[in-house]
Amino acid sequence: MSKIRVLIADDQEIIRQGLAVIMDNQDNIITVGQASDGVEAVRMARELRPDVVLMDVKMPHMNGIQATRAITSELPQTQVIILTTYDIDDWVFEGIRAGAQAYLLKDAGTEDLANAIRGVHRGESQLDPAIARKVMAEFRRMSGPAQIQQRTPQPAEELVMEALTERETEVLGLIAQGLGNKDIALKLFLSEGTVKNYVSSIMEKLHANDRTQVVIKAVRHGMVKL
Repeated sequence: MSKIRVLIADDQEIIRQGLAVIMDNQDNIITVGQASDGVEAVRMARELRPDVVLMDVKMPHMNGIQATRAITSELPQTQVIILTTYDIDDWVFEGIRAGAQAYLLKDAGTEDLANAIRGVHRGESQLDPAIARKVMAEFRRMSGPAQIQQRTPQPAEELVMEALTERETEVLGLIAQGLGNKDIALKLFLSEGTVKNYVSSIMEKLHANDRTQVVIKAVRHGMVKL
């Protein structure tokens, strides 16, 4: 079985080395490189084409948000996990908008981090519980009564909602609950590959780049309730 190739980007050498030891002790994960700043992270990602990048936020020369945006736009097959000590709201949402598939805090357990790497490699999104609460609060704010009254659905939005099949709508609801492809497959008695196809179709129809954007757009359009 091929191993998930991970690039670690952090300006603290002791953090990089510690993460490398943790990753290399996992059965199906291997560290392929270590970058000390955002510029080096982008360069090494281009050279090494890792499956996953563990990205710190606060780094010299180019921060982790900027590096994430550069990597995800140029290397769509490479998934980025932001791993940081900071849970500042602006950075959380900027990181998600930049294309990060996961946002974890550095106090996450070893198994949680390893599972997050495996999850994003399968195309799933992962959020630290504290970060998830912030994101959910923002969703609720955006979809509150005042926001709903201020917005009149445009024809294009109505077409997007009509474009989803009944099964896609069911899958969308489970995505909004935070379920990954494997859990959705078990719940709906489908194969994981079939669920992945449904998720791809939903993302295409909602013009979303990742699962987080899918949920944001679904909430804004009233397609799901949190």
